[in-house]
Amino acid sequence: MSEPKAAGTSPSARSVRPLGVDTWPAFARLVEANNGVWGGCWCMGFHLTVGKGRTAVQNRAEKQQRVTEGRTHAALVLDGDQCLGWCQFGSPEELPEVKSRRRYEKDLAALPDWRITCFFTGKGLRRRGVADAALGGALTEIAHHGGGVVEGYPEETDDRTLSGSFLHTGPMAAFENHGFTRTRPISPHRWVVTRTVDPA
Repeated sequence: MSEPKAAGTSPSARSVRPLGVDTWPAFARLVEANNGVWGGCWCMGFHLTVGKGRTAVQNRAEKQQRVTEGRTHAALVLDGDQCLGWCQFGSPEELPEVKSRRRYEKDLAALPDWRITCFFTGKGLRRRGVADAALGGALTEIAHHGGGVVEGYPEETDDRTLSGSFLHTGPMAAFENHGFTRTRPISPHRWVVTRTVDPA
């Protein structure tokens, strides 16, 4: 597989579009160029438990089926037909899996309307504002779908140097830049953050 092109990473040249049948090819090219994302997850890890007994081929097929049926959502950051990265979002029914579940459920008062579960930026394209643009696009899509209470589960870096895989639920700074507030901690460095999105 060829690596994504490094050219065309200027924010002014980008667009943000929802994951759908028409944008699936760009999404799939980025995933394939990055080892299936986290070793073959294909961004299925918050839809269901991945790992034991599941292959990357199964995850790809199921992800594509969900895209075709409109049962998965993401905001893709695009430069022409090249996908640079994305932010996944959906209802709790669509994305039932969360990190730090025991701590999350301990103080849970009510489920949100929407969850923002994970981010991915292609190799060689990181630290260029892709995650921030994807999060903004996800919030716009949520507004178009009626808005409501939105939760995220970002990692507080506390000046720690972390790998991209460790930050797949998003950095705290990106969420705070988009108006989220810290609700409660669910691990030593992970928080539930929330904001309400008005309908568009």
